[in-house]
Amino acid sequence: MDYAARNGGTIWTAGSYDRENNLVFFGPAPTYDTKPLRNLVPGANNDALYTNATIALNPDTGKLVWHYQHLKNDQMDLDWAYERQIMAVGKGANARRVLVTAGKAAMHDALDPKTGKYLFSFDLGMQNYITKVDPKTGEKTVDPELIPGDGKSKFICPSAGGAKNYNPSGFNPESGLLFVPLVEACMDLVPLPAGQRGLLSTGVRTNIRPMPDSDGNYGRLVAVDLATKKPVWITRERAPIMTSTLPTAGGVVFAGAIDRSFSAYDDKTGKRLWTTRLSDVPNSNPISYEVNGRQYIAVVTGSGGVRTTNFVNMMPEIKNPTMRTAQIWVFEVPKK
Repeated sequence: MDYAARNGGTIWTAGSYDRENNLVFFGPAPTYDTKPLRNLVPGANNDALYTNATIALNPDTGKLVWHYQHLKNDQMDLDWAYERQIMAVGKGANARRVLVTAGKAAMHDALDPKTGKYLFSFDLGMQNYITKVDPKTGEKTVDPELIPGDGKSKFICPSAGGAKNYNPSGFNPESGLLFVPLVEACMDLVPLPAGQRGLLSTGVRTNIRPMPDSDGNYGRLVAVDLATKKPVWITRERAPIMTSTLPTAGGVVFAGAIDRSFSAYDDKTGKRLWTTRLSDVPNSNPISYEVNGRQYIAVVTGSGGVRTTNFVNMMPEIKNPTMRTAQIWVFEVPKK
C-alpha cells in the first residue's frame, strides 16, 4: 500500500492470547482519514470495517477467525483500541468465559472469545454521543447532531484523550471486580477554516474542558462487578490515574496518577490506604512479584505519553519535571 494511503487502523497495545481456543486478539484503531466516510455514498459502505473492532487471529497461520466491530465510522477519534481481557463471569458451574474490552467512552463490550458473538455491554456514564445499544447485536447508535463536519461546533464527552485509554483496567478473578481508571473530561469540536485537516480529517480542532458541573476532580477509579455490570464503588480524586490498575490477592489495588502520586486502595471500598510522591509521572503498568517470601510492587516513571501533557493543563497547580528520564521504583509490601 502506498504510504500516503496508510491512514490509521493501527494497533495500540499488545494483543491477548486465548490458550483454550488458540486465538490472539487485537483491536485496530479508527482510520485517520475520516472525512470521506462521514456521509454515506449510494452503493458504498462507510462502516470502516475492522477499525474499532476486535479481530481474532489463528496465531499459527495468521488467518482471521472472527471479527466484531464495536463502533462503526468513528468521526470523533474515540477509539476501541485497548486491552482485550478474558475473564470469568460468575462462579463455579455458572462461570462463563468472556472477552471484555472498552473504548474511550468507558463503554464496555463483552464477547464470546471463541466465536466473537456479542454478549452484553455496560456504560460507566462518561459519554454523551452513543444514544442506544442494540441488546442483541451491540450495534451502537450515535447522535447524528454530534457528528462533526457540518460546520457547527460540537460538545462531546469524553474528550479525544478518552475517559478510558491505553492504561489497562485490572481484574480480580476472586471477587469478579474490574478496576477501571478514568478521566472526567469532555471536548469542544470547533470547525477550522476550509482546507485545514484538523482532528483526523473532519476539519475540526479539539478543546479539552471539564465535564458539565465538574467539581474540579478529574480522576475516577471505578470498581465494576461483571456479574451485575454495575459499579460497586467509585473513588474520585483531583489527579487522573495514568497507570494501569494492579489488584492484588491481599485486597489492595495499586495505581499512579498524573500528580506523580503512587497509591494503594482498598479493593472493597475504594478508600486510599497509602500514597507516596514519585520523581515523575508513572504512566506504565505496575507489577507485583515475590522474592524470598516478600511481596514487592514496582512501577516505571518517566512521563512521555500524550495524555500526561494534555490533561495536566486542566490542573495548573501540578508541576511536573521538565527534564524527564525513566526510573524504576520498587516498594516492599509490609507483612500483616
